Amino acid sequence: MDDERLRRVFRSALNLGDEVEVDVLEYRGIDKWDSLAHMALVAALEDEFDIMIDIDDVIDMSSFGKARELLEKHLV
Repeated sequence: MDDERLRRVFRSALNLGDEVEVDVLEYRGIDKWDSLAHMALVAALEDEFDIMIDIDDVIDMSSFGKARELLEKHLV
């Protein structure tokens, strides 16, 4: 798993600067990660890693760590 690539997707989808420590982010833990941004993040992950994320995983993806687990599940 390429954590730096995942960090770049998070930064881009959530419009975050390099100074933000992405690894500790949690859904709704910052103003920029609301429900609309969550869907944009899901779409960005699907595009970047060429995967399809099912609805249960969309709901369960509540942190950077959970996103990493999701990608590992998809063997990325």
